[in-house]
Amino acid sequence: MEYASSGGDHEDGSDSQRRNKRYHRHTSNQIQRLESVFKECPHPDEKQRMQLSRELGLAPRQIKFWFQNRRTQLKAQHERQDNSTLRAENDKIRCENIAFREAMKNCICPNCGPTPLNEDSYFDDQKMRLENLHLKEELDRVSSIAAKYIGRPISQLPSIPPFHISPLDLSMGTSTFGTQQGLFNVGGCSGVGSSLDLDLLQGISSNSMPNFPYQPGSLSEMDKSLMSTIATNALEEFLRILHTNEPLWIKSTIDGKDFLNLETYERMFPKAITRVKNPNVRVEASRDSTVVIMNSSNLAEMFIDANKWKELFSTIVSSARTVEVLSSGIMGGNNGSLQLMYEELQVLSPHVSAREFYFLRYSQQIEQGTWAIVDVSYDFPQDNQFSPQLRSHRFPSGCLIQDFTNGQSKVTWIEHVEVEDKTLPHRFFKNLIFNGLAFGAERWLATLQRMCERNACLMVTTNPTHDFGGAITSPEGKRSMMKLAQRMVTNFCASISTSNGQRWTILSGLDEVGVRVNVHKSTDPGQPNGVVLSAATTIWLPIPPHIVFNFFKDERKRPQWDVLSNGNPVQEVAHIANGSHPGNCISVLRAFSNTQNNMLILQESCIDSSGALVVYCPIDLPSINIAMNGEDPSYIPLLPSGFSISPDGQQDQGGGEDGASTSSSTSKNIGRCSGSLVTVAFQILVSNLPSAKLNMDSVTTVNNLISTTIHQIKASLNCPTSS
Repeated sequence: MEYASSGGDHEDGSDSQRRNKRYHRHTSNQIQRLESVFKECPHPDEKQRMQLSRELGLAPRQIKFWFQNRRTQLKAQHERQDNSTLRAENDKIRCENIAFREAMKNCICPNCGPTPLNEDSYFDDQKMRLENLHLKEELDRVSSIAAKYIGRPISQLPSIPPFHISPLDLSMGTSTFGTQQGLFNVGGCSGVGSSLDLDLLQGISSNSMPNFPYQPGSLSEMDKSLMSTIATNALEEFLRILHTNEPLWIKSTIDGKDFLNLETYERMFPKAITRVKNPNVRVEASRDSTVVIMNSSNLAEMFIDANKWKELFSTIVSSARTVEVLSSGIMGGNNGSLQLMYEELQVLSPHVSAREFYFLRYSQQIEQGTWAIVDVSYDFPQDNQFSPQLRSHRFPSGCLIQDFTNGQSKVTWIEHVEVEDKTLPHRFFKNLIFNGLAFGAERWLATLQRMCERNACLMVTTNPTHDFGGAITSPEGKRSMMKLAQRMVTNFCASISTSNGQRWTILSGLDEVGVRVNVHKSTDPGQPNGVVLSAATTIWLPIPPHIVFNFFKDERKRPQWDVLSNGNPVQEVAHIANGSHPGNCISVLRAFSNTQNNMLILQESCIDSSGALVVYCPIDLPSINIAMNGEDPSYIPLLPSGFSISPDGQQDQGGGEDGASTSSSTSKNIGRCSGSLVTVAFQILVSNLPSAKLNMDSVTTVNNLISTTIHQIKASLNCPTSS
């Protein structure tokens, strides 16, 4: 390798534009020494370069240029190798494609005879399926309208001769809230024919925007005036409810929670229009307060933005959209802001229906440092046959945010909703839902408190070396890793959502609740491209949630439940604390395995009084280095799996065991519950081709994966396998 230094003379003729250069060839000893240093440290700092300069008798500038040239050469070599490998793989795939096409030309159906195939056959097939789906939806809508005029359901009319339906249409029916679309017994592969595509690839994609049940047209000035009046009245009612205690609010003698006295409420706030009484309709109302690490103005700003709202409460809000901004506030600020919004709320289990709301969100600055954020459902005129028939209605609810010292705020939350249960929840979830733990004020505040702590850790700009054991040495790297982990958790929560448009098929054969599967095409740059199969189920364990959380969090016990680790131990190589509880952290784990040494595991774990999460995802070494170096992690593909742990709602008569392992705030619900509801969820990339079909092997694989994992969890925790 040579080093060139510029001379002072110029040549005549054709070389007059070039400067004379003197080339110095390094000696073999110098090159040997430089190569040995390069293997250990390709990027020497200034101190190391000065030491090499004195040792080899070269100028520091020569040392710097040599390392730059060497890195460039190495990069070019790697690129040539990669290009050669990719070219060979491309040639192999091209040959296989040609062979498949030739084989398809000779396919003959015994019933139909030969059928011409072309490149667009799959897309034509999918187009016909989608059209079939739309026609069925239109038929259901027209049938409901006709039933209003006929006076009885269409099903009671005289029947017509039956007609045959292709097996491809069996899974085409629409399903709201992920209801059962088919029953398959995968345990022994019985009851599942070769035609089980499940055929869930009906244009559904996890990265597509969710469809509204109802998309209102342009709002008239009369509509906007009515909405403004509703919001103003809702704020007045909310503040009165907030500041009134007994007899409106009654404190429970069991757990000290505040419950709304419905008779007192109806006397204080008589409604002009009485809602129809329905035996399946029940009211949930709760009030709670806590202190969070964020000031009132920042909180108000996050609540007004639908995207920030969804990210802040990603474990509760599966979908949030601003339908229309009715008022942007005084002087463009949040004070007086009024929006028509749509949201879907979830429990992290595919067996619990999501709740949908169209509501008005009104923000008002009561005084300096005090904000009120009020939500109230907006009912569209029922004379329109396209208006939504939602089963959830929110009475004036929301929060009052008051500034404290040191950038903290006191948040008082009221949740007041009316819910019609289309079907009663499974016995696993009855206590969780009916006791208000699933959607009550306590869960909202516990999540808000934990996320504010996480945000405070994200904003810390001091040298974070002591948090990582030297793996991440810059604040930028820390923030990039935390953003990557947050996206992983959000993706995990969305993967088990029962929101509108998320279609689930139930498989029998595991427990009484069964395993549910969902398939979607992934084209999001933050996810692997192709067809993704999601599978999830929920089990009950007779163990408090914090003990289950500690079991999943303990890296020494991971080989007991992680079937993908093949029993190999793991080591934590990086650690980021993101909350006051020691279990709230982000970890980078390395498995001791003879294969895939370049693969690591990114994991985030968190726990609060409403439950816990342990979410993890395999990630390759170059991608994790991108995040650790502080670069943008938005395009790192993630396909997370994990566990959601919720209290079962049953009171622990023993007062909560192993209470020393939980903090005082976290043990508020976690420690006093006798059992846990654990949702196990996996995501598998079936194929990196978006046009691929789902086959039986993929379903069997993911079903066996969940079954084996659950069996090992119960065995490790000494739980009966029938629970």
